[in-house]
Amino acid sequence: MRLQQRAEVAQRFYRVLAFQRRVELETQAVRMFDETARAVEKRRAAGEDTRLDANVALVEAERARNQLATVQEQLIEARSALAVPLQLPPSGLPEVAGALEAARLPYSEGELLDLAQTQPRLRALASRQDSASARLQLERAARYPDVTVGLNVGREGAMDARERLTTLTVSLPLPLFKRNAAGIGVAATEAAQADIERRAAARNVPADIHALWVRLQSMQQRVDRLQLSVMPTLAKNEELSKKSLHAGQIGLMELILTNRQLIDARRDLVEALLDYQTTRLNLEAAAGWTVQP
Repeated sequence: MRLQQRAEVAQRFYRVLAFQRRVELETQAVRMFDETARAVEKRRAAGEDTRLDANVALVEAERARNQLATVQEQLIEARSALAVPLQLPPSGLPEVAGALEAARLPYSEGELLDLAQTQPRLRALASRQDSASARLQLERAARYPDVTVGLNVGREGAMDARERLTTLTVSLPLPLFKRNAAGIGVAATEAAQADIERRAAARNVPADIHALWVRLQSMQQRVDRLQLSVMPTLAKNEELSKKSLHAGQIGLMELILTNRQLIDARRDLVEALLDYQTTRLNLEAAAGWTVQP
């Protein structure tokens, strides 16, 4: 439970970190589209662009401002969510600092699977099963003879010669021993339930770890593609488009398309990094990993 709570707080931390990164990104987008709008307005005044081009550039700049406002609202919500487990006052919304980028993992899938077998929860379920089995054996051994003993005192004989008579009776019904069926039934049910829960946990925990591990590797590949292939190409396209626009080789729509692609790719990267960190935290919590990389 403590590991899960720690993972939830860490996820809220990375969410704040991601939205802080998004605010920086959207601020850059506003600046970029404002510069484009001003450049187009100058070209329109010089007769190089039309009023339609200027309007398109203005709309893109306003859309960028709206996106910035939306992300700022999401950042406030994320900071408020992080403040709850930290028990901060409403006026003390936290700002965080850290690395959102994916770091090298200090463990393998096999190490996590081995670690999962030593989880306190699994040990507790195993202990519960042992206790239930021991109780079942005790109930089965708690059989005792169903013997009824009676003592009678009376007098027998003629009126002038009556004698005091004491009789002892022993009743032995069949079957001779009480089976303790009720106690055995309850203990057997508890033992069966404990066995089912232990087997389910022993089966589900490795399956969950494997699924999260595969997802984490997929997230890593997604981040690598964005960082190593997509982002450098789009950055080069941005540089070329600016030069081409000044040289009159491309129009406004080509420049806006290039800028959109660059901003969208940066957004995708932040989202991919947040997904990576969230998956990593879920994986470590599932395996019981306590040392943070």
